[in-house]
This record gives sequence, structure tokens and C-alpha cells, in this order.
Amino acid sequence: MTGVQLMQGIGVREARGFWEEAWGQVLKQPRAVLSLGWIGIVAFFAIFAPIIANGHPWTIVEVSSGITSYPMLRNLGPGEILLVIAGCVLPAILLWPWRKPDGKRVGAGPRLGVWLLMMAQASLAVLLAVAVRSYFESSEISPETRAIASRAWFVPAASAACASASFLLLIWLPVFRSWAARMLLMGGVAAVSGVVLSQAWSQPLPQFPYRELEAAGTHRAVYTLVPYSPTQRATDLRLLPPGSDPLTPERAAAATAGRPSPEPPPGFTPHTFVAGTDNIGQDVLSQLLHGCRLSITIGLVSTGIAVLIGVTIGAIMGYFGGWVDMLLFRVIEVFMAIPVLFLLIVAAAVLPKNTYVMMAIIGCVTWTGAARFTRAEFLKLRNQDFVQSARAVGLPLRSILFKHMLPNGVTPVLVDASFAVAAAIQIEAVLSFLALSPPEQASWGRLLASATNEVGEFKWWLAIFPGLAIFLTALSYNLLGEALRDAIDPKLKKARVA
Repeated sequence: MTGVQLMQGIGVREARGFWEEAWGQVLKQPRAVLSLGWIGIVAFFAIFAPIIANGHPWTIVEVSSGITSYPMLRNLGPGEILLVIAGCVLPAILLWPWRKPDGKRVGAGPRLGVWLLMMAQASLAVLLAVAVRSYFESSEISPETRAIASRAWFVPAASAACASASFLLLIWLPVFRSWAARMLLMGGVAAVSGVVLSQAWSQPLPQFPYRELEAAGTHRAVYTLVPYSPTQRATDLRLLPPGSDPLTPERAAAATAGRPSPEPPPGFTPHTFVAGTDNIGQDVLSQLLHGCRLSITIGLVSTGIAVLIGVTIGAIMGYFGGWVDMLLFRVIEVFMAIPVLFLLIVAAAVLPKNTYVMMAIIGCVTWTGAARFTRAEFLKLRNQDFVQSARAVGLPLRSILFKHMLPNGVTPVLVDASFAVAAAIQIEAVLSFLALSPPEQASWGRLLASATNEVGEFKWWLAIFPGLAIFLTALSYNLLGEALRDAIDPKLKKARVA
């Protein structure tokens, strides 16, 4: 191509933004693509696990009367329903023809930001509902206050109040410049959240009598892909190897006694335990799928808390310097000296075994890396011309720090966040392995701990499947962080241009 053609614009590619260029380089690396694929699989099962692996059937029909009921929908919690709705809405948000005022298509980053804001609003509504329900079910309140919860208007009113509170708390976030678009989006999320909360306010006890009803011939049921819930247990089905079914113990006893193998009752179809069962008779595959939610949630939420705290403190340190920097750096050194694992073990012994407590502690202790990276970037940026210009025109400190300086100095923090997510997943697995996580929460670490039972027998399927899930997830986040670090490294960027 000649110089004249270049001057005429022939063959010249349109300049791309920093993050667009960086992600383009990341997607050229096979290890990063494989890592994103595995993380996508984990995220998919984290969202849709309640309808993929559930011991309640889709439909159950009473043979004599023909009455059809839907146990799975009736037994889903509000958080599970909203998460499934969010998973179905995500493709629509990514494919929607949303364009900027100049006609260019809005990128995937802002679209994911809108979806995450919707998720945050719905999650906040669910958390408020859980807090309200726990208060009115507490034994410490007066009988008059507890009687309010039995009124017909209480559930709709409480659901509407929780949805409205989440709307009012997050409406100020600048997801759209137009207040009308912001009100429309977040008002729709509040309306859906209120309806879901009112319909699933109180959940029945997790009972699974459907197999007995089918065996008696009184009902016919249609199940989902994995027809077992993570909390569905039967002591006579404990430690069954992969490929077994509920009739395996009876067949083994018949073979030992020389009797013919038993046949399933009419109308009863024994479903296979694809990955076997654990030491209390729970399906391993169902726990693996539901454990995806705990791993990805604790990784992203705890890292988000750490990044928020670290970026704020690091920005203040780097911008002001001097005695402010020295004082806050001493605070960072104090937090760096705290052993996170031992702190979590002590917290599990003193505080209730709660996932939210675990996420909060991890996030509030592991923010030091984000603070140090932000401080270093802001120390370089505070004397740049654009910062001096922002000071000269009298912009407020909040605008200078987070609107002008932060976009130019947040890159190393995002790379470090990828490694922090992997570290948080490993910490959660260790706590679950030590039985310090919530007992009814499906977890990969808890499955791994049951690989060796009370008498010292080693069950390979209880070690291989959860161990492989932990290894692949942590490895994927680490490889993604390395690929992103290579993509934004200025030295490697110059080498690619040369």
C-alpha cells in the first residue's frame, strides 16, 4: 500500500477505544477464550440451577381426578425466581438495538452494567424482604406485632415496601442520563420484584413425597433434567457410585441373598445418580450445579466490596499525598497483617454461619491490593495537565477523583480483581471443607470434605468432581487475569505495534 493511499484513508482502520482494543487482544489468546467459556458455564448453572436440578417435579397429575399442580414453581424462592428472570432478560439486553445519540451501537460493557444494576436492585429487594420476614417471625417481638404478619394485607404491603425501598435507594445511580428512561427501567424492576415477593413470601418445608405417590400409582409426575434437589436426602442411598439409581441398594441386597433382582413399582421410573451420592444420601450432581451459585457469588460480591473500598481509599491517598498518604498507608499495613482465613474461622465460631457475613468479611479485609494499585496510579496522574485543568475550573473533588482520574488509573485494579475472585473462591472452599459455611448451602468444599467418611473410606467421585470444579474455576480466573494483564501491558503493546 502506497503513502498516497494511506493519505487518502484507504486501508486505514478506525481507531478503537482502550478497552475494546484490550479485549480484542484477550480474545486472541486461546487460554483466555477457554477460561471465559468455563466461567460462562459456571455462571449459566449458577443462574438456572434451580430449574435444572430440582427434586420437585414440573407437573404432577392426580390420576383419579386429573388435577394438575406445579410443585417446582410453588417451591422456588423469590431470589431464585428473580435470578432466572434476570438470566432470561440478559440475552435481550445484549441483543437490543440500543444506540448512542451519534448513532453508534452501545457496547457490551454498558449493557452488562445495566443488567448488573437490575440484578442489584432485585437482590436488595429480596434482602429487605428476608430481613422483614425474619423480624416478624422472631420470638422476641410482642404477640401484637407478630399478629400483624397474619393480616391479609401484610404480604402485599411488605412486598411493595421492599421493592419500593430498593427503587428509591438506587434510582440516583446514573445508569441513564434521562430520568424518564431511568424511572421506566428501575420502576419495571421494582414492579416485577414486588409481584415475585408477594407470590413467594413464605416457602413451604422442603418435602419430597413424589416418589412414594408415583410408586403407589396415584400420581404421575414430570421432572426436570436432574430430578434431585441439593437438600433432598435418603440415608439408605448414601455413598452410591456414579450411575446408580434408587433401587441399587435393593439390587445389591438381593444379589447377596441369591434372590432375583427387584423390579421398580408400576408408574415409578428410577432416575440415575449421574455423579453418585454423598455420605448422607444427597445427589452430588445437584450439589455441584447449585454450588456454582455460591462460588461465583462469593467471588464477585466480596471482590466488588474490596474494589469499592480499595479504590476509594487509594484515590484519596494518591491525590492528597503527604500526611494523608502516610496515615492511610499505616492503615493498609494493619489490614495486610490480618490473616483472612483465621479471621473467618473466628467469625464462624462467634457469628452465625451466614454467606453474607462471609462475603462482607472477605471484602472488608482484602481491599489492600486495590488501594495500593490505585494509590500508585493516582500519584502519577495528579500532576497531569487534565487534572490541573479540572482543578482550575473548580470541579468538585468527587468529580476530579472518580470521573476524570479513576478511568485513567483503574486498569491495574481490574486485573488484580480477577486474581482476587479466584482467591475468594478458594477461601470459601476451605471454609466449606472445614464445615464453617452454612450447613444447608450446597458447596464444592463441603462435598470435597465428605470424600473420606467416618471410617476412613475414600470415595473418588466425592473428590474428583468438586475438586475439578474448584481447580478449573480458580484457574480460569487466574488465566483471564494474566491475559488481561498482558493485553494492557504498555511494553507488550509497543511490541505488537512494532
